[in-house]
Amino acid sequence: MAMPDSKQSILKAIRDQKLPKLAHPGLQKEKISYDDPLGHFKATLESVGGAWHEVSSESDIESQLQSVETYAESREVYSRLPGIEKANIDLDAITDPHEVETIDFAILRGEFAVAENAAIWVTDAGIKHRVVYFIVQHLALVVPKSEIINNMHDAYERLSFTKPEFGCFISGPSKTADIEQSLVIGAHGPRSLQVFLVG
Repeated sequence: MAMPDSKQSILKAIRDQKLPKLAHPGLQKEKISYDDPLGHFKATLESVGGAWHEVSSESDIESQLQSVETYAESREVYSRLPGIEKANIDLDAITDPHEVETIDFAILRGEFAVAENAAIWVTDAGIKHRVVYFIVQHLALVVPKSEIINNMHDAYERLSFTKPEFGCFISGPSKTADIEQSLVIGAHGPRSLQVFLVG
């Protein structure tokens, strides 16, 4: 079927546009840095819907969790940290990743965090089903305070992939504003994110 003349004329007008070639601007601009990366991370995390807790050591996380309502209400809990009393899910024993959807609360480690956008780098190292990061109702990530860096430029410089593997940045709980420009939290993933800053 032939295209209508109006469509042909529009496509021709697009093809006939000649834009001037521009040199790549390069990446030599000054990177964002903060006098207080930890403070900026906390403020940014709150602005994207997350919550933070400072603890001196991982052994203090259990007592802090008691004040988190979503943790108290959870029935199925998975933890990569030892000493979490409510942890009752063995992820390694699950063969079908679809079964992970019943987990209410997961406590996992983040490798480092970015002050610029409160993103936390996570990988599936030692985790049988990486879907756990995205399918649980509520997520907690544990990050050393010493591992908070300023910006995404520095973050990408830290990454190297010598073999096929998985990793991603998580910033706050799942959210979308696509529908009528109304912000919805937990639309496609965890409904809340708790970050435990250790050290």
